[in-house]
Amino acid sequence: MAAEDQEGNSAAAAGEAHQLQIPVGRVKKIIKLDQDINKVNSDALHLIASSTELFLEFLAEKSAQVALEKKRKTIKLEHLRVAVKRHQPTSDFLLDSLPMPSQPSDRSPKFNPLAYNSCLPDLNLPKFR
Repeated sequence: MAAEDQEGNSAAAAGEAHQLQIPVGRVKKIIKLDQDINKVNSDALHLIASSTELFLEFLAEKSAQVALEKKRKTIKLEHLRVAVKRHQPTSDFLLDSLPMPSQPSDRSPKFNPLAYNSCLPDLNLPKFR
């Protein structure tokens, strides 16, 4: 009897709908952006939303691991890119869609008094040299 109760509880747990965090309505709108799709079955919609949540959770965990390896508390784009590169199936479809990390600019604008003087009208004032 106890074994039957345990099997019944696990079956009931498996039959319960997973509470999604991602808005199903938004997922449906994204799916319908494809002009070839007119209707979406509710089971398929739930499966796609659930799969999306699992994928995002996986990606966040892997990115967090990279950030921790680099002794950072904040996940940055570079951490996400490394996590994607490390997982070949994800890298195959996602890496090209991620933006490239911005490179720090070596050409920061500096005040140049000679350039400033050259744009002033000539008022017969002494120029800085």
